Amino acid sequence: MKPDLLTPLTLPRGPELANRLLLAPLTNQQSHPDGTATEDDFRWIESCARNGYSMVMTCAANVQANGKAFKGQLGIWNDAQLPGLTRMADIIRRHGSVSSVQLHHGGMRAGFNLPGYAVGPSANPAYASRGLTQAEVRQLRDDFITAALRAQRAGFDGAEVHAAFGWILSQFLSHTLNQRQDSYGGSTENRARLIFEIIDGIREACRPDFQIGLRLSLERYGMRFEDILYVAQRALREGKIDYLDLAPWDISKVMEEGEFAGQRAIDVFARLPRGEVRLGASGKIMSAARARQVLDAGLDFVMIGRAAILQNDFPHQVLQNPDYITPPLPVSAAYLTQQGLSPDFINYMRNWDGFVAE
Repeated sequence: MKPDLLTPLTLPRGPELANRLLLAPLTNQQSHPDGTATEDDFRWIESCARNGYSMVMTCAANVQANGKAFKGQLGIWNDAQLPGLTRMADIIRRHGSVSSVQLHHGGMRAGFNLPGYAVGPSANPAYASRGLTQAEVRQLRDDFITAALRAQRAGFDGAEVHAAFGWILSQFLSHTLNQRQDSYGGSTENRARLIFEIIDGIREACRPDFQIGLRLSLERYGMRFEDILYVAQRALREGKIDYLDLAPWDISKVMEEGEFAGQRAIDVFARLPRGEVRLGASGKIMSAARARQVLDAGLDFVMIGRAAILQNDFPHQVLQNPDYITPPLPVSAAYLTQQGLSPDFINYMRNWDGFVAE
C-alpha cells in the first residue's frame, strides 16, 4: 500500500517524521551582517514549525566567512552564531518538528568578497575567483564538518549538505567549472570526492543518530546528468546519508537527451536502489495534487518551498483539503506580511519575476 502525505516516515537515524511534507531551505536575507540570527529569523522559523511541517530546515547557512552568497545570509562558521542557532533549534523542537540546518558555501559565486578573494575549484575570470589550494580544499572540507558539529551543539537533529544550484560543491562536480589536475579534478569520482569526504567526515564526527541529508540539482553550471546520477547512486549505496533531497526546479522535468531522454528525472531516481535512505524532491509543488505526484512516483517525501512562502500553513491546508491550491501569483506585500515574511524577506521575493505585486 502506497504511503500518503499523512503517513509518518522513519529515517535510518534520528527521530521519525510525522508526515511526508518537509520545509525546503528558503533564502530570506534577514539575518544580521555577521551571520547571526535576527528576531525575523526566529519569527519565520516559528511560523513554519507550528504549521505542520514534519521537518523544518533553515535557509542555507554559510560554513566559511568567504562563502557568503546573499545579503543577510545566516552563518554557521563562527561560535558567535551559536546562540541564535540554538534558539532556532529550540523553537522547532518545541513545536514537535524535526530540525535541520542546510550547510552552504557560495564558492566562486559568493558575492561579498573583494576581487581575488572569491574561491572555487579553479580560477574563473568571469567571477574574479581563484582556485583553492589542496590545503584550502581540505580546510573547506573540515569547515563543513565543523559546521555540522556546531549544528549538533545547537540542538539540531541533523544537517543537509548543499551540493546543488552551482554553489561550491556543485562547482567541484561541474566538468566545466572544475579544471583541477589533482585528486579533486578530472574524473567524476575525483570531482565528487569533496562531497563524499564531507559526508564521511560528518558521519564520523557527529553522534550516531545525527541525520545527514544531501541536496542535488540537475541543471546549469556545467552539471551533467550522468555526474549527478553517479553521486546519487553512490550516496544511496553507501548509506551514510539519511535522505537525498532532489531539486530539479520542476518535478515534471523530462530528460531531453542521453540514455534517459523522454523520462521524468524523478522517475529515474525513484528506480535507484536506496536501501533505508529516503528520497524526496521539490520543484513547483503548489498544490495537494502535485505533492501527491511525488509520492505516486515512488519517492518518500516532498520538499515544500515557494508554496510555504505563499501559505505558511501549507501542510495543514493540504492535509485537510485534497484539492488545495496555493493562491495565484502575484500576491501583495501586505499578504506576504500576513504569512510571516519580514520586510527583508519580501524585498528578496521581489527578485522573483511576477511574485510580488507592485
